[in-house]
Amino acid sequence: MTTATQLPRLLLVNAGMRVYREYLLRSLATRYRVHLFSSYPVSWELSYIAGHTSVRSTTDADDMLTSALELHSADAFAGMLCWDEASILAAARVTQALGLPGGDPAVVERCRDKRLTRLTLDEAGVAQPRSVAVSTVDEAVTAATELGGPVVLKPRALGGSLGVVVADDPEQVRERFPFTLGTEVAGVPRADAPVLVEQYVSGPEISVDAVVHQGRVEVMFIAHKDLGFAPYCEEVGHRMDGADPLLKDPELLDQLQHIHTALGIRDGATHTEFKLTGSGPVLIEVNGRLGGDLIPQLGQLVTGIDPALAAASVACGRSPELRPDRTLVGSVRFYYPDREGTIGAVRVEESGLPGTVALVMPVAEPGFRVAPPPEGIMEGRLAVAVAVGDDPAGCRATLDAVATRIRTVWA
Repeated sequence: MTTATQLPRLLLVNAGMRVYREYLLRSLATRYRVHLFSSYPVSWELSYIAGHTSVRSTTDADDMLTSALELHSADAFAGMLCWDEASILAAARVTQALGLPGGDPAVVERCRDKRLTRLTLDEAGVAQPRSVAVSTVDEAVTAATELGGPVVLKPRALGGSLGVVVADDPEQVRERFPFTLGTEVAGVPRADAPVLVEQYVSGPEISVDAVVHQGRVEVMFIAHKDLGFAPYCEEVGHRMDGADPLLKDPELLDQLQHIHTALGIRDGATHTEFKLTGSGPVLIEVNGRLGGDLIPQLGQLVTGIDPALAAASVACGRSPELRPDRTLVGSVRFYYPDREGTIGAVRVEESGLPGTVALVMPVAEPGFRVAPPPEGIMEGRLAVAVAVGDDPAGCRATLDAVATRIRTVWA
């Protein structure tokens, strides 16, 4: 029998918001002694961790490196894990310094910097939108004119569809460029040409959460993305089928492996997004971390695969355990306010909801300032719900029912 002190030691960088990431930390605690590096006060995480270190910034490797080396020398880490987009590059630099699997900052940079992703994968012959990096609105208009048709404006180094907007013509590019240029995340450096102007690709969008061990890509889940608040590309929900035919689609799987090989990804967890077109899958982006928006939790509920333990395994240089034990369907949906304001409280009346509700909880806390998109991109969400069952229509009906039970008290 393995005792707590015999469990492998895992270094985790920033747990993230409880509502979105607690399930991952809960799973890790069953197999690892987790030591947390955090740039904010630790609270709910204490139930799942063996220790923690406060650092000034998790986006600066130098702020973590001294402590990491001291801790590693005293009691070696088996691996290092980070699912916080803003921190993954700094975490990779620390991982490299500790000599742990997945520690290649150049690989992470090729994923974080979407311009580098495009350049690398163009050379590899990957189907993806034509893309131009720009600094000014005039450059954006010129690029959009050259690309033709609708274009997508997106930040070069952010995730979660932050700052992403569609523009149909040069006039809309001028109107919407400031939105993209002005979208920033604390700790993420701004490139010299921080905005990408890309061809708009028609078709449904999917995301693929996978783990990579010694260069081999293994798919865990495929989610179908629901977008809202056009022309802004706000991710309002995700749908998943544990028996999705795409899980065995040879063209998609071959393309996924080719992309990861070209980017040099050897060990780690990834979240890759594609548009499905009549001529095959077209790459939108690759993220060097587990997906957000509760997508991995939805995957665990519909398949039984544990994404946290799979990601931790490859972070420790071990083959992941991917053993699905169910094939359900499920959906996650986010709920938004119809006006701007400061939250006093958000409550969800759960009594009487269908049994297919797997999870429902407020996202906005008292004192949060919220608004519908585009002002409230992601941060404007009031609540989230997950429904899991045997029937997609039943899941939709359940999530519709949740919408009628959300009560917002404005401060």
